[in-house]
Amino acid sequence: MDKKIKCAFFVLFFSLVVTMHADQETKQIAHIGFGSCLNPRVSHPILFTIVDEQPDMFIFLGDNVYADTTDEDTMRARYRELAESPGFQRLRETCTLLSVWDDHDYGANDAGNEYPMKLQSERLFEDFWNIPVNSPRRGRQGIYGVSYFGPPGRTVQVILLDTRYFRTPLKRGTHLPTHARGPYLPQSDPRSHILGSEQWTWLRTQLLKPAQVRLIVSSIQVLSEHHGWESWANFPGERDHLFRVIEETGAEGVIFLSGDRHFAEISTVHPNGLYPLFDITSSGLNRTFPGKTPNQNRFRDGAFYLEENFGTIHIDWIRKNPLITARILDISGETVLEKNIYLRTLSMDEHR
Repeated sequence: MDKKIKCAFFVLFFSLVVTMHADQETKQIAHIGFGSCLNPRVSHPILFTIVDEQPDMFIFLGDNVYADTTDEDTMRARYRELAESPGFQRLRETCTLLSVWDDHDYGANDAGNEYPMKLQSERLFEDFWNIPVNSPRRGRQGIYGVSYFGPPGRTVQVILLDTRYFRTPLKRGTHLPTHARGPYLPQSDPRSHILGSEQWTWLRTQLLKPAQVRLIVSSIQVLSEHHGWESWANFPGERDHLFRVIEETGAEGVIFLSGDRHFAEISTVHPNGLYPLFDITSSGLNRTFPGKTPNQNRFRDGAFYLEENFGTIHIDWIRKNPLITARILDISGETVLEKNIYLRTLSMDEHR
């Protein structure tokens, strides 16, 4: 190929890539799907239900495969099984996909910074989810990152947290009778943490950037308490710090999305100095425990749902005070849980 033609080809290709990226950043989005806990080796028709819902974007909240291994080839095989799933292929063709990991696609049940294969696991994660080679996510430890969608005044910021790579060990112990059966207790050691210092610095920087709706994606529940399994409540210092960072940065429009629990629920907390915070938990896409009663959550906002499910966030931008509707949908696409949140509710001024 002639050198001038080759040069022109690459300029055109680069221009198309930049244009596609710019379109993604400026195109208004109003319909976002999310879910967690998917074992590709088990039937998962719910992915076709999600396709029928036609979201602008779908966020995988973790446990996107069940690898549970320290063998790189085994983990690669688990991702291959997901890649070969017709439902996943159809979803990937339909909308933008974002993702974080949780313990089972990180590599071991309830694992944190002690997991021995985290470097290889991160590389496999980034390769599978097509993280660009020049992305900041590729150049640092952990898989945390941020994406922006929509024009100024209608911008959605999606903050993807890494709750595994840096997390210090959990504290085991016996619960009081008022607590549930879970094996973990809140940490009192001030050296314990979930995010680590670099991720905290990064998060503060992101929250200072302009956006109207901020979806903070955490693989484990942020607001739930008293169930004794994995959650931010096991690290109360980190949880309080998260609330303080939101308050100190003046970040408005925050909604948490979480998974992990193998059932769905909506939690609500109103911390001092902040507006009400909501945590929309969707789990699992095909990993559930129907017929069992979920553990206690003192901040549960009403009901819960035990069967296969996924979540949606719909933003009605047309209203003067935009309405955010959070839903949990079942395997047939019917709404089983719902919460309406006016954007002005997620404002500092509204609650001062």
